[in-house]
Amino acid sequence: MASANFAHKSVSSVKLLTSRPKTQNFSTLSFSNSLSNRSLGSKLTNKSFFFPQRDTKVRSFFWSKKEKENTPKPDSSRPTKIQELSVYEINERDRGSPAYLKLSKKDVNSLGDLVPFSNKIYSGNLEKRLGITAGLCVLIKNVPEKKGDRYEATFSFYFGDYGHIAVQGPYLTYEDSYLAVTGGSGIFEGVYGQVKLQQLIFPIKLFYTFYLKGMKGDLPAEILGTPVPPSPGIEPSPAAKATESGATIANFTD
Repeated sequence: MASANFAHKSVSSVKLLTSRPKTQNFSTLSFSNSLSNRSLGSKLTNKSFFFPQRDTKVRSFFWSKKEKENTPKPDSSRPTKIQELSVYEINERDRGSPAYLKLSKKDVNSLGDLVPFSNKIYSGNLEKRLGITAGLCVLIKNVPEKKGDRYEATFSFYFGDYGHIAVQGPYLTYEDSYLAVTGGSGIFEGVYGQVKLQQLIFPIKLFYTFYLKGMKGDLPAEILGTPVPPSPGIEPSPAAKATESGATIANFTD
């Protein structure tokens, strides 16, 4: 019985001794695998592992080059020559203009009041009837200290068969102002620039000096001429006022 117990203990000891190395090997393997996984994980999270720095610079170079190639270039073919044109606008009180629409319903001119208008235009030398203006002014602010108003104006100058010029911007009844030339038709197609507006007698007489760019050709001589210096007393020639032959442009707008 004693020998049997001894034998059993010996066998158990042998099994225990032989099983320990396997456990140690397994633990060592697990630890080694853990280190390998950590090392691989750090490589996976490092962008340079997939995209080396040199490749990134190369790709950025080609991307920047592509962006530059796709950037639209300025149109150098658009004419930039400035041509001056002087025009008088005169209200001869025969067109029912201007009309005052008091949308504000206030006694004093106020924001939102509308003033549609249409007047006759003459060449700067007052020798030829050119056509008409047609447009709309929106009152922005009454300026009592300057005894006037500020309007936002959108209107056109019609020159018969030559076409028209469109303008937009501030119209100040108490001082000179500049409006943008926004386009045109006929010989004025593609035109841009600005126009100076000089108030002579509100709202009867105004003098405009256009600074036009973008025209494909020169302005016709018959709408030019040396302008008469602007003053409240100016008047068109009797022939131009009567639209006599030779004192108007062909098919002038009326």
